[in-house]
Amino acid sequence: MPASDGVLRLLIPQWQGGNMPGYYLGGKVLAALVPETQGAVEHIAVPPPGAAESRVKEGIVARTALLEILRQAQAAIARHRPRAIVTLGGDCLVDLAPIAWLNARYANDLAVLWIDAHPDIMDKSMFPHAHAHVLALLMGEGDAKFVAAVPEPVRAENILYIGLTETTPFETAFIKSRGIAHFAPEDLAASIAPVIDWLRACGKKHIAVHFDLDVLDPGLYDFLYFRNPEAPKGAFAGIAKGRMYMEQIQAVLQAAAQEFDIVGLAVTEYLPWNTLKLAQDLAKLPLLRE
Repeated sequence: MPASDGVLRLLIPQWQGGNMPGYYLGGKVLAALVPETQGAVEHIAVPPPGAAESRVKEGIVARTALLEILRQAQAAIARHRPRAIVTLGGDCLVDLAPIAWLNARYANDLAVLWIDAHPDIMDKSMFPHAHAHVLALLMGEGDAKFVAAVPEPVRAENILYIGLTETTPFETAFIKSRGIAHFAPEDLAASIAPVIDWLRACGKKHIAVHFDLDVLDPGLYDFLYFRNPEAPKGAFAGIAKGRMYMEQIQAVLQAAAQEFDIVGLAVTEYLPWNTLKLAQDLAKLPLLRE
């Protein structure tokens, strides 16, 4: 079946990759917030919180469920063979199948903008939640079953981190050893021109964008992991937090779209805490569970 010229929208409210139940409803709300599309839409079946196995298996929490969701996403993409993919998560692992497809379709003529406060290059030996593994998997490194979904690994020289904050010694060494380019929030405070300069130097025609909302400043946005109103004091101490503004992300992507072909956009890890609390409260009312 030949590739199409269409844009596929994938709705994947996957929560198992971060073992964060709020990503399930967050993904559904996010899908309702974005503009409607005239293109194809695929709803990937994700077992809701409480209905799925979340034990650690072979070093990964909910490994079986995650592999099944990945299989469904691959099948949906294969049915459409799209020119471009919009992915609405869900945790960051939802971008594994889309970017793997796009990098193969465009034969490595693809730059990846990883807009995230965290590098997502851990492996299961150090962290059991697979949402923190996804970029390493796309590079062909990590759990073999997940790496098998990547026919053409993304080359390190084609990746740019945007908004990357403090990294662990392992992450720092990984990024340095592979030569992955990166801009901290402060590098883009005055201008987003360094991103466009990097894209020009990279020389790729197409771009896939991974936008983890946690790259944003939790002091300004209340829909982020670090704004959990029920978290105990000090729960997030020592964890890198985003320091970017939505306007900066918009400026980067609008400028990039003027010169390059954006063929992938994933938005992940939306946690509307007030909405989540309302959902819990409504579930306690009569008739609403019948």
